[in-house]
This record gives sequence, structure tokens and C-alpha cells, in this order.
Amino acid sequence: MAYDATKLGEKFEIAQISDTILEKYNRPGPRYTSYPTAPVWKDDFGPDDLEKYYARAEHLGTPLSLYMHIPFCENLCLFCACTVSIQKDKKVAVPYLDALKREIDHVAQRVSRKRPVIQFHWGGGTPTYLSVAQMGDLFQYTHDRFSFAPDAEIGIEVDPRVTSRAQLESLWRLGFNRLSMGIQDFQPKVQETIHRVQPYEMTRDLIVASREIGFQSINIDLIYGLPYQTADSFRATIDQALTLLPDRVAMFSYAHVPWLKKQQGSFEAHLPEGMEKFRIFRAGLEKFLSAGYLYIGMDHFARPGDELAIAQQNRTLHRNFQGYTTKAGADLYGMGVSAISSIGEAYAQNRREVPAYESTVATRGIATMRGYRLSADDVLRRAVIGRLLCHTVIPKHEVEAEFGIAFDQYFAAELLRLESAREEGLVVLSSEDIRVTPLGRIFIRNIAMTFDRYLHEQQMDQRPLFSKTL
Repeated sequence: MAYDATKLGEKFEIAQISDTILEKYNRPGPRYTSYPTAPVWKDDFGPDDLEKYYARAEHLGTPLSLYMHIPFCENLCLFCACTVSIQKDKKVAVPYLDALKREIDHVAQRVSRKRPVIQFHWGGGTPTYLSVAQMGDLFQYTHDRFSFAPDAEIGIEVDPRVTSRAQLESLWRLGFNRLSMGIQDFQPKVQETIHRVQPYEMTRDLIVASREIGFQSINIDLIYGLPYQTADSFRATIDQALTLLPDRVAMFSYAHVPWLKKQQGSFEAHLPEGMEKFRIFRAGLEKFLSAGYLYIGMDHFARPGDELAIAQQNRTLHRNFQGYTTKAGADLYGMGVSAISSIGEAYAQNRREVPAYESTVATRGIATMRGYRLSADDVLRRAVIGRLLCHTVIPKHEVEAEFGIAFDQYFAAELLRLESAREEGLVVLSSEDIRVTPLGRIFIRNIAMTFDRYLHEQQMDQRPLFSKTL
């Protein structure tokens, strides 16, 4: 029997959400770019362990997804929770790039040329902090050591405030074919408060230039829940964003974690919370749906003909540390400070401070600081959560056939916990599958949390480990 994802064009009846429902579900929870999530990972997982998984992946001959982290920014955006290094003096990039090349060499020596790179992404920080010459050198250095598929997805995050047309032209010549541009919000008061002043015209001009150069896939990032935002002000931001005709949109919930990022405490008194923040989210959702975008899930929208939308309809959509992707089946090799790898049944993360990363690579070739070996139960639950987040349906017979279990028996406790979500109209439970309703898609992180066996143990910590789900 065929199972289709929840119809992407279904109407979202969300006006009736009560304060009680919102208060119940708007609590700290993971974004599930991995399962198990990072707080579960162990410090006793080091470079030797990662190289064992390199060898296993090499034996299986899986395709590659490469990620490189460029941590540098010229200025600190106060909302940011990424691993960044604020440096005005761009000379700091020279030793960092030397270390990154050493890591590239080390990894490439353990990867056969028969294994194609089907995805390559530069994130940060601000990758366009680098000069044209530095970007060209790093790209060519990588390209010379791996075999890139002819149709590889090659993307980069760019900051319109520091990215020039010359850089865009160079990226296009090198082979980059996807751009992701951070916007966050166009309202001047919001921009000033978060220290990211980026007028609409600046972003518009860079997107126009990008399309003139040849880029046909442009993603924009917005954030809801920022200081001084209102539903009306966010609608105005989206009206401006829609004039840019983005192919994909990531509309992230602001992750307020001042216990991790102290700078976020500077505007804590001005954050929209509870129902007020939900109204901002709803305004964004309604705006993009009415403009013809499809709600891929959690925080992503795409045009109907986009690869993400097609992959969701075909049930080939995948989720990893880069969010939703069409590149299922690839092992992710992360390089650079704080970069994460997902190889077979293991996760690994590099050191998070630039000096420690550079010195460790100099002596060891890679800079693994922690990681995790997935158990059979972890692999099973990762598959279930992935189906839920990508396709909004868990076909029980598929899981049973793949893992040799009786679904209802194995997940008896989880099914019992889902009963309240069923009563509230978030899921439909049957003998054949678990389906998330259009309303439930708003709270899909919470539904996924039902299958997370580590979550209760994690939340015994005195401080929250995650941002709120909405």
C-alpha cells in the first residue's frame, strides 16, 4: 500500500489554538538535525573512533556530503547562537585556512575517488569574510582531492552586508549553484537592536546581481521572535521578502539561549513571548502559503517545483545538520572548527575554539572533540523521527520491515503518550500509520519528542538544553 505525505496544500486551521495548548507544547525541545541530539554525545569519542567509521563508509562506498565551517565575522549579531569568531583583522584567516587544508588532506586520503561528492556546503560565520583569492584557493584545493558529481549541489551562506558582486562572480565560476542569504528582519528597530543593520535595498541589489550572474536557486533566512517584532511588522518584512522571489525560505524560531550566548541577554526584556510570538509565526505561515509557497516542515517553505517540494511528495526528503535536503544516503564529512560529521551510525564534532582546532589538526590531522556511536535502538528511532519530520507520516509496515519489529508493541509507551495529541487534533492514529494533521505540523517537534528516549533524562538538568519549540 502506498503512503503519501500530508497534502502540502492543505489549509492550516490554526486560528483556534488556545493559550492552554500553546502553553503545553511551547517548551524546550530539539530541532532533530540529529538523533540522538548533541547533549547525549560523549567526550570519549575521539579521532581514532571517527577514523574507524571513515573505514566503514569507505567499505560501503557511500556518496559524500562535505561541509566546511568558516567561523569568522567582522561584527557580532546579538541574536546569533552559531560558532563564530569576531575578527576585524582578516589575517586570522590565513592560519585557519592552512589548518583546514590539512584536515581536507587527512580526510581525502581516506576517501576513494569512486565515491562522488553530491553536496558541498560552506557555512559559518560568514564564508564571504574570505577574499576572492582565498575562496578560489580553498574550493580548488578541495575539488582537486575529491570527485564531485556533475550535478552536485554546491551552496554557500552569504551575508549581503559584506558580499560583493566580484565575490558572487567568483563563486559562480568556481561552481557554486545555491546561495543562502540571511535577512532575519527588515524593520529598522529590530535590526538596530540585534546589531544587524541590513536595509532592504542592500539585499535586493545583491539578489538581483546573483540572478544576473546565473544563480537560479536562492534561499533566504528569516527569524521570528526577535526583539520588538510584532505580527504586523513581520508581515511587512515578508511583503518585502516576497518581492525578492526566493526559491526557498527558512523561517526560524529565534533560539533564546542566553545561558550559552551571553549577548542575547541585552534585549531579553523586549522579546515577544507566548501567544504574541505565536501570532508572529502564524502571520509568516499565512503569508507564505497565500503567496503559493509550500510548507515543507518545521521552518522551511519552497516553491511547488522546487526539489524540496518534489522530494517530500516522493517521500525521498531527508533531514541532517544542514536542515531539509534532497541528498539522502550520503555520509556527511564536516571540516573546520565545530563542524559535525554524520557517518554511518556515528556522529562526531570538531573542537569549538579556533586555536584548539588549529593545534589539534596540526598534530593529528583531524580535531574530533566528542561524538556518539548509535545503538540499534537509536538507529530505529532516528528513522522514525526522520519519517515524521520529513513526510508527516510514519507507515508502521515500513518500519517493521526495515527493523524487524512489531511497531505497536515496540512503541507501546509512545503510542500511549500520543493519545493526548490525538485528542487535541494533532495526530491521527491508526493500525497502519501515524499521521500528523495540518494543525499538528505546527507542533511537529513536540510530536517527534515523543519518540526521543533520552529527552526526559536531559531535561533533568537545571538549565534548559534547547530553545522553545515555537
